[in-house]
Amino acid sequence: MSISERKMLKRVVGSSLIGSVIEWYDFFLYGVIAGIVLNKLYFPANDPFISTLLAYVTFGVGFVTRPLGGIIFGHFGDKIGRKSMLIITLTMMGLSTALIALIPTYRLIGIWAPILLLLLRIIQGIGLGGEWGGAVLMTFEHAPRSKRGLYASLPQIGLSIGLLLSSGVVGLLSSLLSNDQFMTWGWRAAFGLSTVMIFLGLWIRINVSETPEFQNVKKYKGESRIPFAEMWRKHTGNIIAGMGARYIDGVFFNIMGVFSITYLTNTVQISRSTALLGVSIAAFVMCFFIPLFGHISDRIGRSRTYWCGSLITGFSAVPAFWLMSSGGGNTLLIWLAVVIPLGIFYAAVYGPEAALFAELFDARVRYTGMSFVYQFSGIFASGLTPIIAATLLKLNNGSPKLLTLYIVFSGIISALSAFWIYTRKNRLIKNSDSEDIEILELKK
Repeated sequence: MSISERKMLKRVVGSSLIGSVIEWYDFFLYGVIAGIVLNKLYFPANDPFISTLLAYVTFGVGFVTRPLGGIIFGHFGDKIGRKSMLIITLTMMGLSTALIALIPTYRLIGIWAPILLLLLRIIQGIGLGGEWGGAVLMTFEHAPRSKRGLYASLPQIGLSIGLLLSSGVVGLLSSLLSNDQFMTWGWRAAFGLSTVMIFLGLWIRINVSETPEFQNVKKYKGESRIPFAEMWRKHTGNIIAGMGARYIDGVFFNIMGVFSITYLTNTVQISRSTALLGVSIAAFVMCFFIPLFGHISDRIGRSRTYWCGSLITGFSAVPAFWLMSSGGGNTLLIWLAVVIPLGIFYAAVYGPEAALFAELFDARVRYTGMSFVYQFSGIFASGLTPIIAATLLKLNNGSPKLLTLYIVFSGIISALSAFWIYTRKNRLIKNSDSEDIEILELKK
């Protein structure tokens, strides 16, 4: 790799990472706020469970619209290029998040308050649906082949930094402001911060080049006429296997990183700032372990790393929730119950995931393919998870036993799917010609 190529790779990594941080900050800030603010101000009801459930429904809507964003931006990303789509998605996410800060409450404008909130949440979802695949591909397709697991994991750190910022900002405002101040304007300031970050992200993204692999495909093979149709025609099995592998990712993160704040605040009855700080520490720890497991996947293989991570992550929910519910409100035990599973074990899944999904598809349909797998599976793996979690707790009178069984089940499904990907790749290596192997980047 030449000096100019190394410089461009560093710039691409910085661009993808910063953009990813902004995107995830915007998206998960809503998840953090939904169960502690929006349920009271935008979905008032006599039953707190119903109001919280309604707030999480709008959280889930963002996941439902993400596949649409993945299809739209994946289509044009495979036909026109990765870079231009990332500029559009960043703008959509940043503006919609900033506008959420300006929506009047239900008390002031009635039914229009939740309607406007829902509309902006839809725009958020479409933007993020196109963002993730493009950001990952910029680093994956620029990186040396032997280090694609590591480099593709670097934009994934944006999730942990975005979660760290969103929970950290809310935690800081919660500790500095009174509850009335926080409920009146403090949470709005957290959303308004997105306006500042968006300009930095756009400036960096404008100054990166298109990926060499996409340029080669367009030059020598030509772009796909209809990437979505070609994706299904050539890669049906990989689509199904990828969506199954994604299950534990969505379930575990949204329970431990989002829903746990509501659980610890309302059920365990610790302070909101204590719960947020525990999640923030986990997010900080995760920043270091995501690239570590991405690097490990370059050494021992994506599928092997992923199926081990899926099982460990899924089963870690059992001792984690036991410590939360039986620790007598002990802050250190609660933080350990959040930090170790979310900060370390979950990184074994999320670190190699980007490269694992990218290698399921050839470059002609890669943006469309990996975006669809990640975003469509997110409807049930991520979007419905807070609703399922709240319902399982309600059914079991606040006991987390059913919830932990659900998490373990998702880990087993993902491990089996990762093993299926492993066996499919072995079979394709034996049956494919050398050109197919090079394009698909098949790895055991």
